[in-house]
Amino acid sequence: MRHLPLTSMTAMKCPPLYIVNLRIRNSTINGHFADTLKIYSSMLRNTRIHGNSHTFPLLFKSCAALTSLYDGTKLHAHVLQLGFQQDIFVQTSLLDMYSKCSDLASARNVFDEMLTRNVISWNTMISAYCRGFRVKEAVNLLKEMWVLGLELSASTFIGVVAACTNIQLGLSLHCFVFKLRLLQCEIPLANSVMNMYVKFGLIDGARSVFDTLDERSIISWTTIIDGYINAGNVGEAFNLFNRMRQLVGVSQDMVLLVKIISGCVQAGNLLLASSVHSLVLKSGYDGEDLMDNLVLNMYAKCGDIVSARRVFEMVDEKCIFLWTSMIAAYAQYGYPAEALDLFKRLLRTGLKPNEATVASILSACADLGSLSVGKEIEHYVKLNGLASNRQVQTSLIHMFCKCGSIEKAEEVFARVLDRDLAVWSSMINGYAIHGMGNEALTLFHQMQITDFFSLDHVVFTSILLACSHSGFVEDGLKYFKSMKKDYGIEPGIEHYTCLVDLLGRAGHFDLALKTIQEMPVQVQAQVWAPLLSACRKYRNIELGEYVARKLLDLNPGNTSNYVLMANIYTSGGKWKEASVTRSMMRSRGLVKEPGWSQVEINGYIHVFIAGDRSHHQSADIYKKLDELNIKLTEAGYIAEIDMVVHDLENEEKEESLKVHSERLAVAWGLISTDPGTTLTIIKNLQTCGDCHSFLKFTSKVTDRHLIVRDGQRFHHFQFGFCSCKDFW
Repeated sequence: MRHLPLTSMTAMKCPPLYIVNLRIRNSTINGHFADTLKIYSSMLRNTRIHGNSHTFPLLFKSCAALTSLYDGTKLHAHVLQLGFQQDIFVQTSLLDMYSKCSDLASARNVFDEMLTRNVISWNTMISAYCRGFRVKEAVNLLKEMWVLGLELSASTFIGVVAACTNIQLGLSLHCFVFKLRLLQCEIPLANSVMNMYVKFGLIDGARSVFDTLDERSIISWTTIIDGYINAGNVGEAFNLFNRMRQLVGVSQDMVLLVKIISGCVQAGNLLLASSVHSLVLKSGYDGEDLMDNLVLNMYAKCGDIVSARRVFEMVDEKCIFLWTSMIAAYAQYGYPAEALDLFKRLLRTGLKPNEATVASILSACADLGSLSVGKEIEHYVKLNGLASNRQVQTSLIHMFCKCGSIEKAEEVFARVLDRDLAVWSSMINGYAIHGMGNEALTLFHQMQITDFFSLDHVVFTSILLACSHSGFVEDGLKYFKSMKKDYGIEPGIEHYTCLVDLLGRAGHFDLALKTIQEMPVQVQAQVWAPLLSACRKYRNIELGEYVARKLLDLNPGNTSNYVLMANIYTSGGKWKEASVTRSMMRSRGLVKEPGWSQVEINGYIHVFIAGDRSHHQSADIYKKLDELNIKLTEAGYIAEIDMVVHDLENEEKEESLKVHSERLAVAWGLISTDPGTTLTIIKNLQTCGDCHSFLKFTSKVTDRHLIVRDGQRFHHFQFGFCSCKDFW
């Protein structure tokens, strides 16, 4: 006798609907929701059989998963025709489908028309309102259930607690579930209550719930640890994490590790970061794109770029997000050349950079000040269809401004059709750093007329910076007051710094001091530096000494404060005091940052330091400089020797000024380029007064446009004049 397989025998004995329901169930469980609907549709076409109370809940679940209101509505009509109005399971699944397809009105109609309802029906409708952020209606249904004497379960409360929009409601719900004694026995509900407290920043409330739990799930631990990290108490978060690791049966998952990594970033603790990385490796989560990315960023934000690069290199198959993170890390932490090298390597892999990658590399290009590379990236952007992306457009504007080409930045800005606040802010900031105060304020007013944005602290920083670099004292004070009064923006450290800088540059020392004294105490420590810089400019030794004492008490490890004070003494001829200040700096083991200048010629960047003779054409550079100095003297240039920091004879002072780094860069630029070519010099420190005078005269005698980006701003030298109008 022929033996049939067991499955065939079952198929022969079982009714066809049972077989179809099995297929529908398996398809739904496996997440093949579209196939579920196709199976039922095929059955309807090929047989006279229709679904039953086991079929339709699965079909409505599939419609909900696909958010297919069209199919759900058709099925609703189908079950009405078949007379399933009184089937509580079918009706509840229908209600759930409408809610998950964001049709709350239809969900409520189904609920209201149900002849009989069970607790699941009520819970489903309450959950529907919570998902739709209609908490008031959810609470009203909850009260109605209570009045009707229906059993309130943990499932009833979880959604409402998660969705509550104010702490008063949250406290009431906590009291309610506490009285019903649901917290201790229902861990998911306890987790929801904890999360509610965390959401409102009440970590102590969350901890009180956590401490009462006899059993805790991984979600419980994750919630409370995340709460402490959000509250800024990283130490307690790690204490709890270590407690959890000692427990049997509870092991960290990827979600918890993600939270722990964010805690490491917040603490900036490299030792913690290394420990967490070790734990990631032991847990087997390395190789996951998300985790690799997070670990890389963790090291970068803890200041360890070398370890970040090691993580990057350890990954065999690097996704574009990992490349972007490494490039962004180099760009953000002062390694623009490395970022550019990595970007070039990326282009050779065949992976296509996205808008975030391009924005990061443009940021690196901006810091490097390489206009030629910036133009190459702009060409790449146009070829690869990214020219209309706002993030890329904003980055292009920023890059061109920082590379000295305000005209190119204006061209990109003009091409942006749908400008957001970031685009406007980037162009306004560009005008600000180029000392184009009128253009910055005009564009700000145009933005207010053209677009109705909710202004932020960034755009006001740019406006105050523009006022500071252009000496617009009244405008600066007006915008500073308006920021809080008219826009509700609390001034931050960057706004206070700009304001003090504005007043100090303009010589309004009394008002600057009064402004500092009226600031919040926690801000005062950081705004004395621009006032000290102003004291140097105006040679106000008495006030400079007072400000320097404040700064050295608050931050004795900042080299620039000693240098500024020594320069103030020098400008006043107080050589002994200047020497004592420099000795004090050396005794603390502090070293002045060496000044350097760079100039880009034919795509190559040449860097010079003062007195530098390492360049392969050093002899030609110094010869050119000697020739230039003769022409400058004939044109009326006189060295400002009072800014020399050492007590030397006048002739020696003049000689020491002649070899400052920007002069060497200019000389090399004059040798290497055709007459009339614009030269762009990038400096790390502020230009001294004598070099500023030198550059003005050089622009006149060579008929060159010299663009200089120093540590503060841009200077455009042409025809013997500077765009700053000698106000810097």
